[in-house]
Amino acid sequence: MLFNEPHPLETRVLTRRFGKPDTAAIEGYLADDGYQGFLKAAKMTPEQIIEQVKISNLRGRGGAGFPTGMKWSFVPRTSPKPKYIVVNGDESEPGTCKDRVLIENDPHQLIEGVLIAGLAVDAHAGYVYIRGEYRYLIDVMDKAIAEAYAKGWLGKNIQGTGFDFDLYTHTGAGAYECGEESALLESLEGKRGIPRIRPPFPAVAGAFQCPTILNNVETFCAVPYILREGGQAFADLGIPKAGGTKMTCLTGHVNRPGVYELKLGFPVKQMIEEVGGGMRNGKKLKAFIPGGSSCPVLTASELEGANMDYDSMAARKTMLGSGGVIIMDEDTCMVKAALRIMRFYAHESCGWCIPCREGTTWLKKILTRFHEGQGTRTDINLIGDIAKNMLGRTFCPLGDAAAMPTISIVEKFRDEFEDHLNGKPCAYEPAGVVTV
Repeated sequence: MLFNEPHPLETRVLTRRFGKPDTAAIEGYLADDGYQGFLKAAKMTPEQIIEQVKISNLRGRGGAGFPTGMKWSFVPRTSPKPKYIVVNGDESEPGTCKDRVLIENDPHQLIEGVLIAGLAVDAHAGYVYIRGEYRYLIDVMDKAIAEAYAKGWLGKNIQGTGFDFDLYTHTGAGAYECGEESALLESLEGKRGIPRIRPPFPAVAGAFQCPTILNNVETFCAVPYILREGGQAFADLGIPKAGGTKMTCLTGHVNRPGVYELKLGFPVKQMIEEVGGGMRNGKKLKAFIPGGSSCPVLTASELEGANMDYDSMAARKTMLGSGGVIIMDEDTCMVKAALRIMRFYAHESCGWCIPCREGTTWLKKILTRFHEGQGTRTDINLIGDIAKNMLGRTFCPLGDAAAMPTISIVEKFRDEFEDHLNGKPCAYEPAGVVTV
């Protein structure tokens, strides 16, 4: 796959091998410090490995942003059950495509990260769970895993360290719900992908009811650098409480969309204007989603002083999420944007929780009616009320993911809903034409 040409403002850590010869092959990986982090970790105690991950301030890159070292420390050392490492490669959040390029361009970096995690918690088997639409990446991972076995980087007594580890791939069937960790585990076990009641959490009862470390692809890919260069070196790349870089998927109405690796805390305006090449066709910025379609929307005025990090986004009542940045220009119909988002979540709801199953369905119906010019004034408040009644009332965050952007759009762009009531069509659509 073609990846963006390096941008001067990027800090390439996870992507530093991209574009080099044989970067996806084990020979190319070994020639460029490959597996050196694992060899260093093999001489350390599990506690020392986890301490380096804690020092790095690495936070989960799948969206929640939970401290990785702390998560690993929750795995019970004295459990008689086998322990597992599970990679969440079910990258289904609209606007996000970073894990795909990591697997496609540097799969051995992921394998090394998994091996180090195995050393940290005494796990000897792992699974790479890949979303259904990414089935071609199964071939990429299977090839890399076969190379690792052939060269002694997987299997028994890896490189004479005395450490055994087996790694397998597993594909989903294209369900967004399986990006949620407990639903992913259900799917991995061959069951319907619906969320589990928690506690217990995966660290105690995960895959096959055994202690499990479950992290996103990007999170594991950061681990080899941390062990090779030291946790502090990774921490220094970012900001306090959040170390390192973040793979940022810049999409929407910019001149240079693409996947960029930027330091955490990178200024949003600089990202849009310099990294993204500015707004397409000279249009003005209207709205901004920082971390995928499940995040509350920000207006252009809210971006003043905003940075791409967890705390800066939380201060603006949204989330950094998975790094799926969606840029919308002045011609964007926000009613249509809300409808497009809701159509996705209504389709992807697993149907287990009533607030999510019924709420997303009714919101889709109301927004469809509203966008087609058949709405009523009471519908505006009704949309917001239904969304608010979904918040915090489901077993997994899908209900919240559908509700949060909807609430923000209704509150911040109410005038556009009023315009639809007054018979004004979307800015870039002829009257009477609906393209959703």
